[in-house]
This record gives sequence, structure tokens and C-alpha cells, in this order.
Amino acid sequence: MPPLPPESSPAREKLWRIIFRSDTKPGRLFDIVLLWLIALSVLTLMLESVDELRERHARLFVGLEWFLTVVFTLEYLTRLWSVRNRLRYATSFFGIVDLVSLLPSYIELLVPGAHYLMTLRVLRLLRMFRVLKMTEYLGEASILINALSASRRKIMVFLASILTMVLIEGTVMYVLERDANPDFANIPQSIYWAVVTITTVGYGDVAPVTILGKLMASVIMLTGFAIIAVPTGIMTYEIGQEIRQGRSGKRRCRECGWARHDARARFCQQCGTALEAD
Repeated sequence: MPPLPPESSPAREKLWRIIFRSDTKPGRLFDIVLLWLIALSVLTLMLESVDELRERHARLFVGLEWFLTVVFTLEYLTRLWSVRNRLRYATSFFGIVDLVSLLPSYIELLVPGAHYLMTLRVLRLLRMFRVLKMTEYLGEASILINALSASRRKIMVFLASILTMVLIEGTVMYVLERDANPDFANIPQSIYWAVVTITTVGYGDVAPVTILGKLMASVIMLTGFAIIAVPTGIMTYEIGQEIRQGRSGKRRCRECGWARHDARARFCQQCGTALEAD
């Protein structure tokens, strides 16, 4: 839910509704125009990275970037002015995204090239789910988020095991290859090779030359294929658990898709929408 408007000023409350809600024509128009400006900003940045276009239209790109930066700065300041709890908005997800999307333009004045970080503005397009009445898709996204959260410990254990494995394998390859192959001149470089190999990336620029080294490399490659299935299995299981829980009689909010409500809840705890009776 967006931060609440101020209590005392009707004008600020009206402005808050236009900026933070899309349940009125002015609010919906504001959001649609904002989404188009964000898309234009990201497109401008992408085109500017093309040398030929940047040399031919340098002044146009600079002018567009600063025009959009000024517009987004005024929009951010207006959001801060219109809300009741400024700190709550400033520290919210979209508040942080709004601020971070502005900073690269100003940092560019001190650090050349920093403005390319303005691609972070693409995160602001997440608002389209609310503007275009696509919030039911957030319920599906919550399945993936909940599955990731539920499997985080398993994944951390898996990553720790992989880290231990590549440290050992890289050290073994260093011992086997250091005298015959300059590509394995030290343990960090050998560990890098082990990481590239076990993840099945295999650039091919480094390869063992000794018999024992090739045998060890074969073991690492086969291990890499087996390892790929582990995180996939973990995520598949957790996603299946989330889907089964969602179908086990829990009421899902028709507006935001949240399904983890108390059995006696009448309204969604995430967006406040009235829940349908069982």
C-alpha cells in the first residue's frame, strides 16, 4: 500500500491520490505518462551507447537525459511532499528505486560514465502491474518468491558444498599440472578453471595436458552435469509445495493474489481488498 496522504490539506490529499493511486482518470493518466517517460529514458540511454548515434546526436541525447532527469526529480520531490510519512515512502522499495534512478545523472557530473546506471529506471516499470490492472500476476510471482525463500537454506548449503568442492578440485589440478602446464601456475587460477569447468561453461582457453590432469578434469566435468540437477530439484519441489498450498482451500485475493490469509480474515492483509467467501 502507498503511504497515506496528509490529514490537513485537501490539495495534498488530491495530489497524493493522483500520484500514488490509479483509481481515477487523472491518476491513471499520470501513471501512463510516467511509464512512457521511463521507457523513453531507458531507450535513450540504450541508443546513446551506440557510438555512431552518440556522435551524430550527442546534443539531443544530453538534452533528453537532463530533461527526463529534471522531470523525475520534480516527481520524486512531489511524492515526498504529498505523503504523510515521508520516511516510510523514502525507505520503501519504490521510494528507494525512485531515488536511485535519479542519482546516476548527478553522479555523472563527478564520475564520467556513471549515467549509464540510469538503466535502473527500468525497475520503475514494475508499476505497470498496478496501472494496467495486472496485479493478479503478482500472486503468481509470490509463488516463486515464497519458493525461493523456503529453499534458501538448502541453496546456501548447496553453494557452500560447491565452494568447498571447487577449492579442493582446483588445488588438486594445481598439484597435477603446475610443472607441465603454465596455465595452472597458481591455486587461484586453478580454482577459476575448476569453477568454469564444473558449471559447464568451459571457455576452452585452458586445458590440462597430463594424463592425471585429464582424468581429474573428466571427473570434474561429469560432476558438473550432476550438480546442475540439484538446485533445479530444490526449486521444483518448493514451487510444487506452494502451488499445493494455494489449492488447499486458501482464499486468494482477487486484487493482489496474496493467499496466506488467516482463516477468519475478511480483508486482504496486503492490499485491503474484501476477500470472497469460501
